[in-house]
Amino acid sequence: MKPNNEQLTSAEMGKLWAVYMGNTMAICVLTYFQKHCQDPDIMEILKKAKSISQKIIEDITKIYNKENFPIPIGFDVKKDVNMDAPRLFADEFYLHYLKYTAKAGLSLYSTAIPMMIRPDVRDTVIKFNLETIDFLVELNVTLEKKGFLTKPPVIPIPKEVSFVEKQTYLAGFFGDIRPLQALEIAHLQDNLENNVASKGLLMGFSQVANHKKVKEFMLRGKEITMDHIKDCMAKLQEENLPGHPLLDDLVEASTIPPFSDKLMTFHKIDMFSMKIRSYANAMSLNGRRDIGLMFSKFILDIGRYVEDGANLMIDEGWFEKPPHAVDRKALADNE
Repeated sequence: MKPNNEQLTSAEMGKLWAVYMGNTMAICVLTYFQKHCQDPDIMEILKKAKSISQKIIEDITKIYNKENFPIPIGFDVKKDVNMDAPRLFADEFYLHYLKYTAKAGLSLYSTAIPMMIRPDVRDTVIKFNLETIDFLVELNVTLEKKGFLTKPPVIPIPKEVSFVEKQTYLAGFFGDIRPLQALEIAHLQDNLENNVASKGLLMGFSQVANHKKVKEFMLRGKEITMDHIKDCMAKLQEENLPGHPLLDDLVEASTIPPFSDKLMTFHKIDMFSMKIRSYANAMSLNGRRDIGLMFSKFILDIGRYVEDGANLMIDEGWFEKPPHAVDRKALADNE
């Protein structure tokens, strides 16, 4: 085997490209966050997060240079960040934001591992995965230490092993609707945690966006996210279970943009795309028809929103093209 001479597969190209783009964006956001952070514990977490993103960029760049692969433009602090902009989020928000984005990163890395064939690429992605796991553990410790961690609801330990006896176990619209089971509660809570951070970010971005269409895009995203929060909260409240508090009070009243409209639009397209995977995962572990239908609707909402965001980026000339297959029809038509 000659791992360094093997050509990158489409999966390796696609995953490395997505990881590169996302982490150039992360470096921009974290650089701005660090400027305004006053809490020393939170500053250490921000520094670690930025260091991980920088190492990821370095590792992927080495692979790209080895393959003479064109380096994506991505995002740059000098072009996409206004370091003179005032604070937009409170220090506490940084921790919730990091958990929201790190979970998305972990999802990307972990699902990539089985598709990575070339040993050097596979080992690199495994390293990304392990570093992100360690980071999330440390992040949860910091959230708990600061009193900012909202734990999933507690339910009783079963008294004995039992089996489902009736098909009504799958019901959810009419008749005898059973209580939520543990995995359903876990994923309702997890998606709530993601969405309250997403809503806070959308609120901040809607305040500072310069482009009218970008501002409208952020406001629409905020409405969609709030609808999803309400629906997930309602399912938990029906069982007298707690949800997750909103983070809106952690967004400052600034209207001066710290980030380019391009970065903010890409950020929400990227994170909403990851939300599709989170909702689909919740659906796969669900056993009630009403909850399955709810998550199906959520995915449709997000799919339409992401497509509209992509069209906005294309119209503005911001959409950087990922690696793609050869257009054989275009070759055949080229006389």
